[in-house]
Amino acid sequence: MSGQSVIITGAASGIGKACALRFAASGYRVALVDVDSPGLAMVADEIAQVGSETLQLEADVSVAEACEEVAKAVEFEWSNIDVLVANAGVQIGGSLLTTSDEDWARILDINLNGVAYSCKSALPRMRAAGRGAIVVMSSINALIGSREMAIYDMSKAGVLGLMRNLAVEFGREGIRANAVCPGNTITEFHIGRAASRGLDTSDIRAAMKDYGALGRAAEPAEIANAVHFLASDEASFITGQTLVVDGGFSITSRA
Repeated sequence: MSGQSVIITGAASGIGKACALRFAASGYRVALVDVDSPGLAMVADEIAQVGSETLQLEADVSVAEACEEVAKAVEFEWSNIDVLVANAGVQIGGSLLTTSDEDWARILDINLNGVAYSCKSALPRMRAAGRGAIVVMSSINALIGSREMAIYDMSKAGVLGLMRNLAVEFGREGIRANAVCPGNTITEFHIGRAASRGLDTSDIRAAMKDYGALGRAAEPAEIANAVHFLASDEASFITGQTLVVDGGFSITSRA
């Protein structure tokens, strides 16, 4: 895919970082977007080792103007935006009755508005080119109810509704839109949270030994492989779809 470009939001760590490395390995030029500037620099250094070009763009996706500036920067540097991976998100727990207004606003701003703003900024460039692929990051929580996760579940379900709309709205213009719904994935977020309780990665994996049909949680690279497939020409006749990558959790309900 040499010469093609991809914007990846939330690229400084976790699934976003894994996506950046996966696309770079395929020869894409990768625009790394995150609020974590030092994290972006570290990912860019890793990508440099495989010889792909990167842009490091510190931006808050919850701000529409910031997303537009990202698209302008990529268009200026590389002329085209071939793929958008709208991955940036936050996880906030709480039931409907206990969640604060501040938490509601934050999760909607990032998980839902941030995806919408990222798509809104990339779409005009894709329409001008007559082609493009959008992959939005949802969650298994969008499909299966879970306790104490009301606002997170709601935000991730909203992302799926947006994705389907984009697929219908822009399909005749050569633009595809799909979603990935990961199950439990071992990222830096979970590793850090475990470390605060005196646990390490091996403890996380041990706790996940009965998760889903495969008896384990996912590695970020496994989610990135699914994202890469949906964005690639190998998925050229796939649009408006939700790819569940949960190790069989949704068919077993074994958490």
